[in-house]
Amino acid sequence: MLFQTHSNEKPHSCDMWERGFSGRINLANHYRIHTDKKPFSCDVCNKKFSHKSSLITHNRIHINYKLFSCYVCHKCFSRRGDLNEHFRTHTNEKPYSCDLCHKHFSYKSSLKVHLRTHTNEKPYSCDVCNKGFLRKDDLKEHSRTHTNERPFSCDVCQKAFSRKSYLNKHLPTHTKEKPFSCDLCHKHFSLKSSLKAHFRTHTNEKPYSCDLCDKHFFYESSLKKHFRTHTNEKSYSCDVCNKSFYRKDTLKDHSRTHTNEKPYSCDVCQKTYSRKNYLNKHNRIHMNDKPFSCDVCHKYFYQKGALNQHLRTHTNEKPYSCDLCHKHFSYESNLKVHFRTHTNEKPYSCVVCNKSFSRKDTLKEHSRTHTNEKPFSSDICDRK
Repeated sequence: MLFQTHSNEKPHSCDMWERGFSGRINLANHYRIHTDKKPFSCDVCNKKFSHKSSLITHNRIHINYKLFSCYVCHKCFSRRGDLNEHFRTHTNEKPYSCDLCHKHFSYKSSLKVHLRTHTNEKPYSCDVCNKGFLRKDDLKEHSRTHTNERPFSCDVCQKAFSRKSYLNKHLPTHTKEKPFSCDLCHKHFSLKSSLKAHFRTHTNEKPYSCDLCDKHFFYESSLKKHFRTHTNEKSYSCDVCNKSFYRKDTLKDHSRTHTNEKPYSCDVCQKTYSRKNYLNKHNRIHMNDKPFSCDVCHKYFYQKGALNQHLRTHTNEKPYSCDLCHKHFSYESNLKVHFRTHTNEKPYSCVVCNKSFSRKDTLKEHSRTHTNEKPFSSDICDRK
């Protein structure tokens, strides 16, 4: 047996994999991978393991036994392998590459998960709704949408979150601290990841691309939201009107149309809004901050999206078309309103006479017939 170890001879092979082992014991240990046999269990948490060495490594978690420390940031680890992998965060070393798209990864496990995006393999499925996931931790986080479990809580305000990343993003709201600033526009951010994502708006780098339509995005979250438009997956539905949405936060925003809840208020004029992005847009009015200008007519805008839409008035571009009558529109919102002429949908109704309208501004104008409000006056005779 000792001779085989030095000669690198591996006479014992696995029937299921083309892999050889130097000894029968090693082969027997390997077979447990296929049989899922786990004879070694932890006395503290009853977690089971295929190999005794794995149990010994696991036990360090309970006794907080961390032998290996990083000399750069002094973070400690239970296993040398974990330390070696962690060290790549400092060196930015990415030794594992995908044979299909040549993308590089710091960890072998990350490459393994990435390969599933090519094979569309989703080995982890939800017992409640059968939705499949690439990663086990994604399934774990998803399961909390069914149980409403929120294990991560803020020490300051006791607000609870389903994900640790959500808690990390929430914490700076108490300190208002924004230590990370952009070298180009001097905008400040609470998180380093937010600064990194913001910087792409200057370089126009869009590293996340859709495999179906090749559209590119600044943020991975934007790609995920976009991908649902291809699958038409609308997992979140309103309990009041049964309308479905691609995103949970969009459902939450929509729900406020029923409750009329407006939790976001302006510190200057106390005007309230149902969505945080509405408040952010409004705040620019007080600051008179219009950072986006048109190269053609030099008109300034509060938002980049508003500038992009305005540019179509110069190019006469109409990228949005109706599937029923093939009429084209410059703005997606106009197409959405137009489509209601086909469906006869009138989502805005008057609280006084119950008359319904396809557009919100039409309802607003109609409401003045009840209030006798006349907000527009003539500059010549002051008549309203």
